[in-house]
Amino acid sequence: MRPPLRVAVLASGRGSNLQALHRAQTEGRLPIALVGVFSDKPGSGAVAYARAHGLPAAALLPSDFPDREAFDVALMQAVAATRPELIVCAGFMRIISKAGIRAAPCPMINIHPSLLPKFPGLHTHARALAAGEHEHGASVHLVDEVLDGGRVLAQARVPVQAGEDPSQLAERVLSREHPLLIATVRAIADGRIRLQGDASARVSWLGDDDLDLE
Repeated sequence: MRPPLRVAVLASGRGSNLQALHRAQTEGRLPIALVGVFSDKPGSGAVAYARAHGLPAAALLPSDFPDREAFDVALMQAVAATRPELIVCAGFMRIISKAGIRAAPCPMINIHPSLLPKFPGLHTHARALAAGEHEHGASVHLVDEVLDGGRVLAQARVPVQAGEDPSQLAERVLSREHPLLIATVRAIADGRIRLQGDASARVSWLGDDDLDLE
């Protein structure tokens, strides 16, 4: 039996992704150990949630550092002290610099609200509608030095419905994001998705039956 995967979480906001991961862990659906929660906002909901539930948490202020690169390297040094095997960007609202990515002690993943490589960056739902897409969705990908450009590990799709607006599409994609993240981390922990290897490795398409939808 594999030991739990050691996971560190980076978060800036209310921590809904963190809460989803923690809930899946405590319910026995996700074989991980949350070894640290790190934020750039001391007052974030993610930090408050972590401390309320006995999870190690730390916040570093970007204003305490001379530049972005210095902050990112210090952040990764703090993360490294927890000996993680995987870093999950769970609503971390900063673009990590190349120096920070190179300083990361282990692979790092992020969830993005589009079917990458389509629509990297912001405003993905409006862009998908404007492009006349028939399906949209979310992707979990490895973080590398190209914004939203790392190898895609898993995706979940939703059909685009006639007449819907970006907020309606966003709501339906969001309903898949937490389950997709949990299912992907579970597959990494189980060894079904390998983080090291060929950049052309097959993407895992996860349907509703795979996602433990609530």
